[in-house]
Amino acid sequence: MGLDYFRINGGNRLRGRIRVGGAKNAALPIMAASILCEGEVILHDIPRVADVRSLCELLGKLGVESDWRSDGALRLVVRDEMNCKAEYDMVRKMRASICVLGPLLAKRHAAQISMPGGCAIGDRPIDLHLRAVQKLGAEVDLVSGDIMVKARRLRGGEMFLGGPFGSTVLGTGTAMMAACLADGLTVIEMAACEPEVVDLANFLNACGASISGQGTPRIVIEGVRRLGGCEYRIIPDRIEAGTYMVAAAITNGELLIENCRVDHLLAFIDRLSAIGVQVQKTGEGAEVTSARRLEPVDVTTQPFPGFATDLQAQLMSLLCLADGNSVITEKIFPDRFLHVAELSRMGARIRKEGPTCIVSGVKRLVGAPVMASDLRASAALVLAGLAARGTTVVNRIYHLDRGYVSMEEKLRAVGADIERRSDGDV
Repeated sequence: MGLDYFRINGGNRLRGRIRVGGAKNAALPIMAASILCEGEVILHDIPRVADVRSLCELLGKLGVESDWRSDGALRLVVRDEMNCKAEYDMVRKMRASICVLGPLLAKRHAAQISMPGGCAIGDRPIDLHLRAVQKLGAEVDLVSGDIMVKARRLRGGEMFLGGPFGSTVLGTGTAMMAACLADGLTVIEMAACEPEVVDLANFLNACGASISGQGTPRIVIEGVRRLGGCEYRIIPDRIEAGTYMVAAAITNGELLIENCRVDHLLAFIDRLSAIGVQVQKTGEGAEVTSARRLEPVDVTTQPFPGFATDLQAQLMSLLCLADGNSVITEKIFPDRFLHVAELSRMGARIRKEGPTCIVSGVKRLVGAPVMASDLRASAALVLAGLAARGTTVVNRIYHLDRGYVSMEEKLRAVGADIERRSDGDV
């Protein structure tokens, strides 16, 4: 079976509506939290991306039954609590598998999770997850490449979750999920403030947890004896929304982005506005239009409510066409510039200096065969292809499928000349 790729003929102005789905980065921890629940969990707006399918498979091995209802909702219910081990074959597919650590420990008193490949215990994010559960009284060991955590009973405690690059989103989630069923009060200082953390806390509260302070750097959890099930709707995906905002801008098009939370994208929209892209909030989401001349800007990625690292690559594609020099500094993942070499193949002028890139705008990008290296880099190359003269082939789009549902269909519906093919096609 061949690998899929996108073939894009650039130059079309995009016009119409694109609906954003539920947030993958909110969905995964909430799905993992179903391990804590005694009763049925019904989740609406779960995106059917590869990571969600992988987590459903992992949850199945951990005794959580999952099925898709006719209305598109995902139903989860715990059938068997015997297994506490997440195997390497599952974890290597998706780093977010670490999300099951907190729920397994809290509900089943033990968890054995294979270490994500190429990650040492001293590196972010594993150490912050372990620091969190240790503060709640868990014992932590490393056995044959597996992280072993156990605790007969978790006890509330105070913890500081800051790391070298700021707070940790998944680590904050691990701490919250574990603390829900701990004895007494837990205080998380320097908690992540991302909307996805708030969504997880709101879900847990809907199941009977007692969490306050979500959305601030100080979260307080009062432990409860049990959590029930609930019906819950996932927040819209702010990264998908931001990606399609750039699609409108880079093609000088006009798009209505439906199911979009503008309040989750204020730092990103601020930079778009400085470039010359207008984002108008509407009852349905946001209308995006663009000036013909794009201004250069300086951008620094930061934890929420700052500029999201997951939108850095996409904005870089847009700034390749700005009239002047832009500076992009990556403060979250300093090496997250694998897309630079591929954009350069399309005629971009980008100079990398440590955690900073200087982007010198060019008149036009030119279609070329390019290789996707990660999820957001893939999106950046598709965006560049939409604006480029000629044909762009984006290979290895399995990265893209981890975070975007039917991207080519959504883009084609608003005027893009894009199709999915397989290198096994005749």
